Amino acid sequence: MNQIIIHVDMDAFFAAVEIREQPSLKGKPLIIGALPTERGVVATCSYEARRYGIHSAMNIKEAYRLCPHGVYMHGSYEKYREVSRQLHEIWNEYATASEYIALDEAYLDVTDSAGSWDRACAFAREIKRRTLEEQGLTCSVGVAYSKTAAKMASEEKKPDGYFEIPDPEAFVSLIRDRDVRVLYTVGEKTAEKLNRAGILTVRDIRAHQEEIIRLFGRQGQWITQLASGEDDRKVTPYRPEDAKSISREVTFQEDVSDFGLLEDVLLLLAVSVQRRAARVGLYGEGVTLKLTYADMKTITRSGLIPSTRSAAAIHAEAVRLLAQVPSKPVRLVGAGIHRLTGENGRQIRIEDLLPEFGDEQEARLSAALTEAGQRYGLDFAGNLDRIFQGETLYRTIEYMRRHRRP
Repeated sequence: MNQIIIHVDMDAFFAAVEIREQPSLKGKPLIIGALPTERGVVATCSYEARRYGIHSAMNIKEAYRLCPHGVYMHGSYEKYREVSRQLHEIWNEYATASEYIALDEAYLDVTDSAGSWDRACAFAREIKRRTLEEQGLTCSVGVAYSKTAAKMASEEKKPDGYFEIPDPEAFVSLIRDRDVRVLYTVGEKTAEKLNRAGILTVRDIRAHQEEIIRLFGRQGQWITQLASGEDDRKVTPYRPEDAKSISREVTFQEDVSDFGLLEDVLLLLAVSVQRRAARVGLYGEGVTLKLTYADMKTITRSGLIPSTRSAAAIHAEAVRLLAQVPSKPVRLVGAGIHRLTGENGRQIRIEDLLPEFGDEQEARLSAALTEAGQRYGLDFAGNLDRIFQGETLYRTIEYMRRHRRP
């Protein structure tokens, strides 16, 4: 039997969660991300806001220009992660393999669990029903023979949609006369190149396959295959060890010239990285520092260290890297670890042989947090759990920027 895949995509997920908890927001243009008075972008928005041309990743100032009467609010990402976890518990009941693309989107392989097309479609309807009844949220669901077709199907009737694409013929019939951008591998630059060659629609791609392969090589071959409905990719469950890096960054509301403040901010970012790495059981053999200056130039610097996820070690290396970069006003700072390994793949470290060394690292971290907190009149060491909830980290860093003591 050919594979059967369900694609689930929540409708305006962050906004929907907020509306569920604050019904008075229903029907209003809700924009989640930065506030209009801040630097930043739109994380997501309600469908009412989208009618004004607002979309994810738009500069918040542009969003406000388009919709000054909208409701603007920070997101609560810990809350969204918890709701996502609850959704996954529902969806996983139907799949033999689940591939999560984001908190609100997943491919579900139901080939074996459903056993037939009709049963798979029944699964998809159950997922929609249970998502609404148990979580009070709507989703759009597509059922198809491939990942590409399943995602296309879920987008076809959004929001709160349901659509089926049973085979390649149905897929081609649906998109034949649509713009080439309908194929997920065709981005803006690829589309421009195709258009210059007179290729405007999927029908044109199917009629000029050799020319496209000559123009784009392997990518061109993939484009022509997709235009014919060919996609045999499997649903691949995410494994934490497949991640390339773990990082955390923050954008300041005003440029920062005080590199002492940057060192203190890097300490909190290092703790955040340590916590994320611990959740997925990973260690890093390299530390990365990222800076975006006031002129929007971004630089990264990296250094290798013994395998670790210790915040103290991450912070020490990030500070060493910071000392080597130009001292100019900074808009954004970030820290992370890369060259990731799991418990079984990492090299033996000194704290494995000498447990007291690990205790020493924790003591160094506690002392550094206490010392940094004294500069701002804050209790970092005693309030870490609260600091890393929702948007509290950003508010804490902004407070630090305004109240740093010598």
